[in-house]
Amino acid sequence: MSRRIRAACATLALTLSVTLTPLPAQADTYTQTRYPIVLVHGMLGFGAIGPVDYFYGVPAALRSGGAVVFTPSVSALESTEARGEQLLAQLRQLKAAYGHGKFNLVGHSHGGPTARYVAAVAPDLVASVTTVGSPHTGSPVADGIQAMAETTGLTGVVAAIVNALGVVISWISGNPQLPQDALAALASLNTPGAAAFNTRFPQGAPTSACGQGPSVVNGVRYASVGGTSVVTNLLDPGDAFLMLASAFFTGETNDGLVGRCSSHWGTVLRDDYGWNHLDEVNQALGLRNFVASDPVAFYRSQANRLKAAGL
Repeated sequence: MSRRIRAACATLALTLSVTLTPLPAQADTYTQTRYPIVLVHGMLGFGAIGPVDYFYGVPAALRSGGAVVFTPSVSALESTEARGEQLLAQLRQLKAAYGHGKFNLVGHSHGGPTARYVAAVAPDLVASVTTVGSPHTGSPVADGIQAMAETTGLTGVVAAIVNALGVVISWISGNPQLPQDALAALASLNTPGAAAFNTRFPQGAPTSACGQGPSVVNGVRYASVGGTSVVTNLLDPGDAFLMLASAFFTGETNDGLVGRCSSHWGTVLRDDYGWNHLDEVNQALGLRNFVASDPVAFYRSQANRLKAAGL
Protein backbone atom coordinates (compact mmCIF):
# COMPACT_ATOMS: atom_id res chain seq x y z
CA MET A 1 0.00 0.00 0.00
CA SER A 2 1.42 3.38 -0.99
CA ARG A 3 2.12 6.12 1.49
CA ARG A 4 -0.66 8.23 -0.10
CA ILE A 5 -3.25 5.48 0.30
CA ARG A 6 -2.21 4.81 3.91
CA ALA A 7 -2.56 8.50 4.73
CA ALA A 8 -6.01 8.63 3.12
CA CYS A 9 -7.12 5.59 5.12
CA ALA A 10 -5.86 7.12 8.35
CA THR A 11 -7.73 10.35 7.62
CA LEU A 12 -10.93 8.45 6.87
CA ALA A 13 -10.63 6.42 10.10
CA LEU A 14 -10.14 9.59 12.16
CA THR A 15 -13.11 11.27 10.49
CA LEU A 16 -15.37 8.29 11.20
CA SER A 17 -14.27 8.08 14.83
CA VAL A 18 -15.08 11.75 15.38
CA THR A 19 -18.42 11.49 13.55
CA LEU A 20 -19.56 8.35 15.35
CA THR A 21 -18.55 9.46 18.86
CA PRO A 22 -21.79 10.38 20.70
CA LEU A 23 -22.06 13.96 21.83
CA PRO A 24 -22.65 14.56 25.55
CA ALA A 25 -26.32 15.06 26.44
CA GLN A 26 -27.34 18.68 26.82
CA ALA A 27 -28.82 19.56 30.19
CA ASP A 28 -32.49 20.64 30.13
CA THR A 29 -32.60 24.24 31.33
CA TYR A 30 -36.14 25.07 30.15
CA THR A 31 -37.39 25.82 33.69
CA GLN A 32 -34.13 27.06 35.19
CA THR A 33 -35.35 30.29 36.74
CA ARG A 34 -33.01 32.73 38.42
CA TYR A 35 -34.92 32.47 41.69
CA PRO A 36 -36.39 29.31 43.26
CA ILE A 37 -40.01 28.40 42.64
CA VAL A 38 -42.19 28.00 45.73
CA LEU A 39 -45.45 26.06 45.27
CA VAL A 40 -48.09 27.21 47.78
CA HIS A 41 -51.03 24.87 48.40
CA GLY A 42 -54.64 25.85 48.95
CA MET A 43 -57.24 25.18 51.64
CA LEU A 44 -57.18 21.60 53.00
CA GLY A 45 -53.90 21.20 51.14
CA PHE A 46 -50.38 20.12 52.01
CA GLY A 47 -46.84 20.27 50.69
CA ALA A 48 -46.59 16.51 50.24
CA ILE A 49 -47.97 13.37 51.82
CA GLY A 50 -45.34 10.69 51.38
CA PRO A 51 -44.55 10.51 47.65
CA VAL A 52 -47.70 12.40 46.65
CA ASP A 53 -47.29 16.14 46.05
CA TYR A 54 -50.26 18.49 46.30
CA PHE A 55 -49.08 19.83 42.93
CA TYR A 56 -49.05 16.30 41.53
CA GLY A 57 -46.01 15.68 39.35
CA VAL A 58 -45.20 19.38 39.12
CA PRO A 59 -42.11 19.67 41.38
CA ALA A 60 -40.33 16.84 39.56
CA ALA A 61 -41.21 18.28 36.15
CA LEU A 62 -39.86 21.69 37.13
CA ARG A 63 -36.69 20.26 38.64
CA SER A 64 -36.07 18.19 35.52
CA GLY A 65 -35.71 21.46 33.64
CA GLY A 66 -33.26 22.96 36.10
CA ALA A 67 -35.54 24.78 38.54
CA VAL A 68 -34.97 24.86 42.28
CA VAL A 69 -38.36 24.04 43.83
CA PHE A 70 -39.72 24.21 47.37
CA THR A 71 -43.10 22.89 48.54
CA PRO A 72 -43.77 24.33 52.01
CA SER A 73 -46.77 23.45 54.15
CA VAL A 74 -48.94 26.07 55.80
CA SER A 75 -52.14 25.59 57.77
CA ALA A 76 -54.75 23.66 55.82
CA LEU A 77 -57.37 25.91 57.39
CA GLU A 78 -56.56 29.44 58.50
CA SER A 79 -56.96 33.07 57.55
CA THR A 80 -55.01 34.38 54.58
CA GLU A 81 -52.90 36.55 56.87
CA ALA A 82 -52.04 33.67 59.22
CA ARG A 83 -51.09 31.40 56.32
CA GLY A 84 -49.10 34.26 54.81
CA GLU A 85 -47.12 34.77 58.00
CA GLN A 86 -46.32 31.04 58.11
CA LEU A 87 -45.11 31.15 54.50
CA LEU A 88 -43.08 34.29 55.12
CA ALA A 89 -41.29 32.66 58.05
CA GLN A 90 -40.36 29.68 55.89
CA LEU A 91 -39.06 31.89 53.08
CA ARG A 92 -36.85 33.70 55.54
CA GLN A 93 -35.55 30.36 56.78
CA LEU A 94 -34.79 29.27 53.21
CA LYS A 95 -32.98 32.55 52.56
CA ALA A 96 -30.89 32.12 55.71
CA ALA A 97 -30.09 28.48 54.96
CA TYR A 98 -29.36 28.69 51.23
CA GLY A 99 -28.79 32.36 50.48
CA HIS A 100 -31.69 32.79 48.06
CA GLY A 101 -32.43 36.47 47.65
CA LYS A 102 -35.92 36.18 46.20
CA PHE A 103 -38.56 33.60 45.32
CA ASN A 104 -41.11 32.98 42.57
CA LEU A 105 -44.35 32.17 44.40
CA VAL A 106 -46.97 30.00 42.68
CA GLY A 107 -50.19 29.66 44.67
CA HIS A 108 -53.22 27.50 43.97
CA SER A 109 -56.65 28.42 45.33
CA HIS A 110 -56.17 29.93 48.81
CA GLY A 111 -52.44 29.69 48.13
CA GLY A 112 -52.82 32.62 45.72
CA PRO A 113 -53.93 35.20 48.30
CA THR A 114 -51.44 33.64 50.72
CA ALA A 115 -48.63 34.39 48.27
CA ARG A 116 -50.03 37.85 47.61
CA TYR A 117 -49.88 38.64 51.32
CA VAL A 118 -46.18 37.80 51.44
CA ALA A 119 -45.48 39.86 48.32
CA ALA A 120 -47.31 42.84 49.83
CA VAL A 121 -45.59 42.82 53.22
CA ALA A 122 -42.15 41.65 52.07
CA PRO A 123 -41.70 42.55 48.37
CA ASP A 124 -37.93 42.35 48.79
CA LEU A 125 -38.30 38.56 49.13
CA VAL A 126 -40.60 38.01 46.14
CA ALA A 127 -39.73 38.11 42.45
CA SER A 128 -43.14 37.04 41.17
CA VAL A 129 -46.56 35.78 42.16
CA THR A 130 -48.51 33.42 39.90
CA THR A 131 -51.98 32.48 41.10
CA VAL A 132 -53.84 29.42 39.81
CA GLY A 133 -57.59 29.11 40.32
CA SER A 134 -57.55 31.58 43.21
CA PRO A 135 -60.77 33.22 44.52
CA HIS A 136 -59.44 36.78 44.57
CA THR A 137 -62.93 38.26 44.87
CA GLY A 138 -64.23 35.43 47.01
CA SER A 139 -66.17 32.27 46.19
CA PRO A 140 -69.96 31.82 46.10
CA VAL A 141 -69.29 28.39 47.57
CA ALA A 142 -67.85 29.94 50.72
CA ASP A 143 -70.79 32.38 50.83
CA GLY A 144 -73.29 29.55 50.48
CA ILE A 145 -71.70 27.29 53.07
CA GLN A 146 -71.57 30.12 55.59
CA ALA A 147 -75.21 31.05 54.97
CA MET A 148 -76.38 27.45 55.29
CA ALA A 149 -74.43 26.88 58.51
CA GLU A 150 -75.77 30.07 60.08
CA THR A 151 -79.34 29.34 59.01
CA THR A 152 -79.30 25.84 60.47
CA GLY A 153 -77.40 26.87 63.57
CA LEU A 154 -74.70 24.32 62.80
CA THR A 155 -71.78 26.69 62.35
CA GLY A 156 -69.91 25.38 65.39
CA VAL A 157 -70.53 21.74 64.53
CA VAL A 158 -69.42 22.16 60.92
CA ALA A 159 -66.32 24.11 61.99
CA ALA A 160 -65.35 21.38 64.47
CA ILE A 161 -65.67 18.66 61.82
CA VAL A 162 -63.69 20.58 59.22
CA ASN A 163 -61.03 21.56 61.76
CA ALA A 164 -60.59 17.88 62.60
CA LEU A 165 -60.04 17.18 58.91
CA GLY A 166 -57.41 19.92 58.79
CA VAL A 167 -55.64 18.41 61.80
CA VAL A 168 -55.56 14.99 60.11
CA ILE A 169 -54.15 16.46 56.89
CA SER A 170 -51.45 18.39 58.74
CA TRP A 171 -50.59 15.35 60.85
CA ILE A 172 -50.17 12.91 57.95
CA SER A 173 -48.20 15.51 55.98
CA GLY A 174 -45.75 15.81 58.86
CA ASN A 175 -46.83 19.19 60.22
CA PRO A 176 -48.96 18.51 63.32
CA GLN A 177 -47.90 21.82 64.87
CA LEU A 178 -49.83 23.93 62.38
CA PRO A 179 -52.99 25.55 63.81
CA GLN A 180 -56.37 25.01 62.14
CA ASP A 181 -59.25 27.50 62.03
CA ALA A 182 -62.02 26.67 59.57
CA LEU A 183 -64.05 29.78 60.39
CA ALA A 184 -61.05 32.03 59.75
CA ALA A 185 -60.50 30.31 56.41
CA LEU A 186 -64.17 30.75 55.50
CA ALA A 187 -64.04 34.43 56.46
CA SER A 188 -61.06 34.91 54.16
CA LEU A 189 -62.60 33.11 51.18
CA ASN A 190 -66.11 34.53 51.22
CA THR A 191 -66.98 37.63 49.23
CA PRO A 192 -66.82 40.21 52.07
CA GLY A 193 -63.56 38.76 53.42
CA ALA A 194 -61.90 38.80 50.00
CA ALA A 195 -63.03 42.39 49.41
CA ALA A 196 -61.58 43.50 52.74
CA PHE A 197 -58.29 41.71 52.01
CA ASN A 198 -58.08 43.32 48.57
CA THR A 199 -58.57 46.74 50.11
CA ARG A 200 -55.58 46.18 52.39
CA PHE A 201 -53.45 44.43 49.77
CA PRO A 202 -54.43 45.68 46.28
CA GLN A 203 -51.12 45.00 44.53
CA GLY A 204 -51.95 43.49 41.12
CA ALA A 205 -55.72 44.04 41.38
CA PRO A 206 -57.66 44.24 38.08
CA THR A 207 -58.39 47.79 37.02
CA SER A 208 -61.77 46.89 35.49
CA ALA A 209 -64.49 44.32 36.08
CA CYS A 210 -63.20 40.91 35.03
CA GLY A 211 -60.14 42.62 33.59
CA GLN A 212 -56.42 42.55 34.22
CA GLY A 213 -54.24 44.28 36.76
CA PRO A 214 -50.75 45.77 36.51
CA SER A 215 -48.12 43.21 35.65
CA VAL A 216 -45.50 44.62 38.05
CA VAL A 217 -46.03 46.32 41.42
CA ASN A 218 -43.22 47.17 43.85
CA GLY A 219 -40.85 45.12 41.72
CA VAL A 220 -43.05 42.00 41.94
CA ARG A 221 -44.48 40.47 38.75
CA TYR A 222 -48.11 39.30 39.02
CA ALA A 223 -49.90 36.79 36.78
CA SER A 224 -52.93 34.54 37.02
CA VAL A 225 -54.60 31.58 35.35
CA GLY A 226 -57.85 29.66 35.83
CA GLY A 227 -60.08 26.87 34.59
CA THR A 228 -63.75 26.79 33.58
CA SER A 229 -64.73 23.11 33.63
CA VAL A 230 -66.33 21.17 36.47
CA VAL A 231 -66.81 17.48 35.64
CA THR A 232 -63.79 16.44 33.59
CA ASN A 233 -63.23 12.76 34.39
CA LEU A 234 -65.82 10.36 35.79
CA LEU A 235 -63.05 8.32 37.41
CA ASP A 236 -62.00 11.29 39.53
CA PRO A 237 -63.81 11.13 42.91
CA GLY A 238 -63.35 14.88 43.39
CA ASP A 239 -65.54 15.71 40.39
CA ALA A 240 -68.74 14.75 42.22
CA PHE A 241 -67.99 17.21 45.02
CA LEU A 242 -67.12 19.96 42.56
CA MET A 243 -70.33 19.34 40.65
CA LEU A 244 -72.34 19.86 43.85
CA ALA A 245 -70.29 22.93 44.81
CA SER A 246 -70.79 24.52 41.38
CA ALA A 247 -74.53 24.75 42.15
CA PHE A 248 -73.73 27.86 44.23
CA PHE A 249 -72.78 29.72 41.04
CA THR A 250 -75.53 31.55 39.16
CA GLY A 251 -74.47 31.71 35.55
CA GLU A 252 -70.74 32.46 35.81
CA THR A 253 -68.43 29.87 34.34
CA ASN A 254 -66.30 28.31 37.05
CA ASP A 255 -63.98 25.46 37.99
CA GLY A 256 -66.33 24.10 40.65
CA LEU A 257 -65.10 26.41 43.41
CA VAL A 258 -63.82 29.61 41.76
CA GLY A 259 -65.44 31.79 39.12
CA ARG A 260 -63.62 32.76 35.93
CA CYS A 261 -63.45 36.47 36.77
CA SER A 262 -62.52 35.83 40.40
CA SER A 263 -59.33 34.08 39.22
CA HIS A 264 -58.04 37.28 37.57
CA TRP A 265 -55.04 39.02 39.13
CA GLY A 266 -52.19 40.87 37.45
CA THR A 267 -51.59 39.68 33.90
CA VAL A 268 -54.24 37.09 33.00
CA LEU A 269 -52.36 34.37 31.15
CA ARG A 270 -55.55 32.44 30.45
CA ASP A 271 -58.82 32.03 32.32
CA ASP A 272 -60.63 29.27 30.44
CA TYR A 273 -58.50 26.13 30.59
CA GLY A 274 -60.58 22.94 30.44
CA TRP A 275 -59.73 22.20 34.06
CA ASN A 276 -61.70 21.99 37.25
CA HIS A 277 -60.31 23.11 40.60
CA LEU A 278 -58.40 19.87 41.20
CA ASP A 279 -57.16 19.56 37.62
CA GLU A 280 -55.37 22.86 38.14
CA VAL A 281 -52.85 21.03 40.33
CA ASN A 282 -53.01 17.81 38.29
CA GLN A 283 -55.16 16.02 40.89
CA ALA A 284 -56.50 13.53 41.57
CA LEU A 285 -53.35 11.72 40.47
CA GLY A 286 -53.43 13.28 37.02
CA LEU A 287 -57.04 12.39 36.12
CA ARG A 288 -58.62 14.98 33.81
CA ASN A 289 -60.34 15.38 30.46
CA PHE A 290 -58.02 13.71 27.94
CA VAL A 291 -58.43 16.59 25.46
CA ALA A 292 -57.65 19.30 28.05
CA SER A 293 -54.24 20.94 28.27
CA ASP A 294 -51.67 19.27 30.48
CA PRO A 295 -51.45 21.20 33.78
CA VAL A 296 -47.85 20.10 34.30
CA ALA A 297 -46.93 21.58 30.93
CA PHE A 298 -48.48 24.87 32.04
CA TYR A 299 -46.26 25.05 35.13
CA ARG A 300 -43.21 24.33 32.97
CA SER A 301 -44.18 27.01 30.47
CA GLN A 302 -44.78 29.55 33.23
CA ALA A 303 -41.37 28.78 34.68
CA ASN A 304 -39.92 29.37 31.24
CA ARG A 305 -41.70 32.75 31.04
CA LEU A 306 -40.19 33.70 34.37
CA LYS A 307 -36.78 32.58 33.15
CA ALA A 308 -37.14 34.70 30.01
CA ALA A 309 -38.04 37.67 32.23
CA GLY A 310 -34.83 37.21 34.20
CA LEU A 311 -36.64 35.93 37.27
